[in-house]
Amino acid sequence: MCRLEDVVSELVIPERFNGLTGNCRFELCEVELCESEPSKPESLKSPLEKLEFHSLPDQTPPPQSQSLKESPSPALQQSLKIFPYTYWQDLPEVKTSGLLTYLTPKEICLQESMFELIGSEASYLKSLGILVDHFYTSKALKKTLSEMEQKVLFSNTSGVMGASARFLKDLETRLDENPYISQVGDIVLKHSKDFRRHYVPYVTNMAYKELLINQLLERNQGFAYALKKLESDSVCHRHPLKSFLVLPFQRITRIKLLLESILKSTNPDTDSASNLKKAINAIHEILMTCDDNVTKMKKIEELICLEMMMDFGEIKSVPLVISTRRLVHQGSVKLVKVENAYGSRMSFVKIYLHLFNDLLIISSKKNQKFMVSDHALFPAHVSVDHLKADVMGLPQESFLLRLSRSQKGFRTAMILVANTQSDKEEWMKTLSCG
Repeated sequence: MCRLEDVVSELVIPERFNGLTGNCRFELCEVELCESEPSKPESLKSPLEKLEFHSLPDQTPPPQSQSLKESPSPALQQSLKIFPYTYWQDLPEVKTSGLLTYLTPKEICLQESMFELIGSEASYLKSLGILVDHFYTSKALKKTLSEMEQKVLFSNTSGVMGASARFLKDLETRLDENPYISQVGDIVLKHSKDFRRHYVPYVTNMAYKELLINQLLERNQGFAYALKKLESDSVCHRHPLKSFLVLPFQRITRIKLLLESILKSTNPDTDSASNLKKAINAIHEILMTCDDNVTKMKKIEELICLEMMMDFGEIKSVPLVISTRRLVHQGSVKLVKVENAYGSRMSFVKIYLHLFNDLLIISSKKNQKFMVSDHALFPAHVSVDHLKADVMGLPQESFLLRLSRSQKGFRTAMILVANTQSDKEEWMKTLSCG
């Protein structure tokens, strides 16, 4: 099983990023080496050196000496005033304005829906404050983490917190201007680019944060002890660090749901409804981008782990981790070997096929390593054919694999036996649809 430390331990961090503990994301790119460091030939580079942390521009994490308790942001200070009020109609400004005497139940419902967006954002920002002030700035926790682990665990945290503070400030400004909330869709739309800038990299790296915590709890007693002590503090309300780290993903998802709820109570022939629809689409695009990026990250990680397990031996090696390559299908099959000239005696050898969108690798497994015996470009030099298994005395799951040209340099045909009939059909399908 691939471990997180295998993925990140050899990542190259350029000098200009040293000291940053947030706003980082994994990205496929060329390795940037320091001037004093001689560059390696491509053949000697580790597959992990193809991954690198990149810091988002114009972002700086909060100074380590500063905590939210010492110097809370104006947006956070301002938001504290609405925490005691669950409902819009309970606000003193609303009660004294006389709005409740002439608004219809539907209009009050709309105001409550918009107020829920403001109140829930304030609550969310307060929880992010706990993540930063209580966990991120903890000296006891930091002592148990390497610089890389600290980067992975809290990357982009300050970015999403800043985006939330700016968003909340505009929402509360509107509420301060008039207790009757005219609309909120335009504010969400205004901040949608900011959301994309910070939430997409955060959500993309969520899997690494969760995986790292699990591994640290298993092998780092100092981390486990420090974390348990922090989580037991009353400020956490019995919530673990994981629940705070997942908040940004939950929040960006909830914003879309809240906007959809507001739209249901909004007059369709208004600017408010138009802006809400645009805002919903903008948030939806962010969520889709997050989903796409998470999928890409999983595929990249899969390729990294697979490349580390490949042993090409005397066969010319090929890099698996490139931006255009993806794994299509993999699994074991049995290679049929004829042991005499008349074909009366056959033996079966277990081999492995790894089919990518542009490459087929054939190997055997030894000591958790795939010992590569050959590879060929797909689909240009790979084809399959059905066999008359009954006539040839072969299992029904047999099929013929042809390599018109491979790394060994000559035409190859091999009889393979899939594990089941459905496996055979899957292999025939994937090897035929290049």
